[in-house]
Amino acid sequence: MIGAGFMGAAHSQGWRVAPRFFDLPLSPEMSVLVGRDADRTRAAAETWGWADTSTDWREAITRDDIDVVDIVTPGDSHAEIALAALAAGKHVLCEKPLANAVDEAERMTAAAEEARTRGIRSMVGFTYRRVPAATFARDLVRSGRLGEIRQVRAEYLQDWLSDAEAPLTWRLDRDRAGSGSLGDIGAHAVDLTEFITGQRLARVSGVLETIVAERPVLASSSGLSGSAGTERGPVTVDDVALFTGRLESGALASFEATRFRTGRKNALRIEVSGSLGALAFDLERMNELEVYDATAPETEQGFRRILVTEPGHPYAGAWWPTGHMLGYEHGFSHQAKDFVEAIAEGADPRPSFADGLHVQRVLDAVARSSDADSVWVDVDTDTETSRDERTSR
Repeated sequence: MIGAGFMGAAHSQGWRVAPRFFDLPLSPEMSVLVGRDADRTRAAAETWGWADTSTDWREAITRDDIDVVDIVTPGDSHAEIALAALAAGKHVLCEKPLANAVDEAERMTAAAEEARTRGIRSMVGFTYRRVPAATFARDLVRSGRLGEIRQVRAEYLQDWLSDAEAPLTWRLDRDRAGSGSLGDIGAHAVDLTEFITGQRLARVSGVLETIVAERPVLASSSGLSGSAGTERGPVTVDDVALFTGRLESGALASFEATRFRTGRKNALRIEVSGSLGALAFDLERMNELEVYDATAPETEQGFRRILVTEPGHPYAGAWWPTGHMLGYEHGFSHQAKDFVEAIAEGADPRPSFADGLHVQRVLDAVARSSDADSVWVDVDTDTETSRDERTSR
């Protein structure tokens, strides 16, 4: 695993726990953790259960005892690491968003397709697909319970940047993060909408806004720890992304991604409305799904709260007795399970790098729409010049 921060802890939990609760066809061994700082990486490896450490990812991916490379670094290094790992014949799991720019994601997807011909598998880590309630929502839509999908509302709301004096981090630097709320959390809202509805976004119209333009610079040159000093630096990403989209069927969907919604900590919400019913999911109540049956008698209609902890619900049967809740970390165990099973079966895991590329094109289309005063922009038109390419010229 390359990267030893917040996502490193989450992915480590997934790799460590998955083989203890699921009967996996292959047994993952946590062989080497790669980080920039040797001392911190050794401490993290001891805490999380990794056998060895390294500060050189290029050397690590060539090791004969490594079959899988898990990339949990900031987005500016995803492409370089993934391309090298695939060329070295390693299966690759890469955190979302797939890359910082469309052209990078295109190269990664092309490399993944070539590696696939050699039996090498790749997957992008949109983990919220694997929350049991979200997967169950997908199953209900797929079975036709909602009828024709007519409208979707999706939002991802956080407030950790609402303090204007919160210091700069790498997530506020466009060169490292690619974008702000749009790519960091908006990507999840896009992927979950497409996963649950089974439809891709075809067109978007949106606006991006930076609310706080400057923030204190951390004393630590790494930007990952230390205290804020008197120096201030520019925020080069968006704080809020608002956009409208049309699904392939023509149905309208609205999206909001913000790290300034005061009081909301990690509220990934989606409501899907159809001709026969509706459903609503909120990550802050992640063991629940609200379902509305429009075919029920008028005197019995209303949203029903379903506790998604029954053995028959997705993933839930491997864990605790009915009603004993799952948490954020369980999605990473489900991700590890699904990836290992796909490798063992010689199957193509989802979401694929191609899926990640599509989300990248959605993000790029939103950014281009915002640059052009919120005009409607088509998503999957390969001939269009991406915002990143135009900016670099």
